[in-house]
Amino acid sequence: MKSLEELRAIREKMQGNIGFRSENSNDTRVVVGMATCGIASGARPVLTTLSDEVQKRQLEHVKVSQTGCIGLCQYEPIVEIYEPGKEKVTYVKVNPEKALDILEQHVIRGQVVDQYMLHTDENI
Repeated sequence: MKSLEELRAIREKMQGNIGFRSENSNDTRVVVGMATCGIASGARPVLTTLSDEVQKRQLEHVKVSQTGCIGLCQYEPIVEIYEPGKEKVTYVKVNPEKALDILEQHVIRGQVVDQYMLHTDENI
């Protein structure tokens, strides 16, 4: 990049691609906290497990993604489920086995896995 015009051209090109990143409002989003604390607590295998299983089962309306700091370091790894028309559900201290259970019970069968959830009225 050698000029401001070249930078502007790149910016315009990339703004045209932003639409490709938008998600369908009917999709269920499974978000894994991947900040330093999450990674140190084991979030990477959780993310990999969820991504692999969604692909294996060909769950077209389920999108697995990662995010930065969720702000609850002591509860990492954290997985949040966003379903259309429903409140976000936050699961804490998730490992790959719990992740598979959450995917099966919550995402596929629609049953929240209460034992893995973050409860604000108690210590986990």
